[in-house]
Amino acid sequence: MRIAPLAEVKARLSAYVAECQSGGPIVITRNGKAVAVLVAPVDDEDLERLVLARSPRFQALLEESRRSIAAGEGLTEEEFWQAVSERRQEESSSP
Repeated sequence: MRIAPLAEVKARLSAYVAECQSGGPIVITRNGKAVAVLVAPVDDEDLERLVLARSPRFQALLEESRRSIAAGEGLTEEEFWQAVSERRQEESSSP
């Protein structure tokens, strides 16, 4: 993992993209603080996991599921992924 300032990454973005594809994530900093991470997804599933991990709606769904499980309820795996699919469709159809 490499750490690089934003100004440098902006100036040489293509080189940094190539580097992260072969050398791992690059932490991008502004004024010495991490503000972003440049990562190359392994495949489409990996990309989807990265996007979902940062989705507030997906996180809310996970929290709702955790509460249900703690209360002795819960969703089957099939129900869970159906809900994820429905929410993804809602997000893609929103303007």
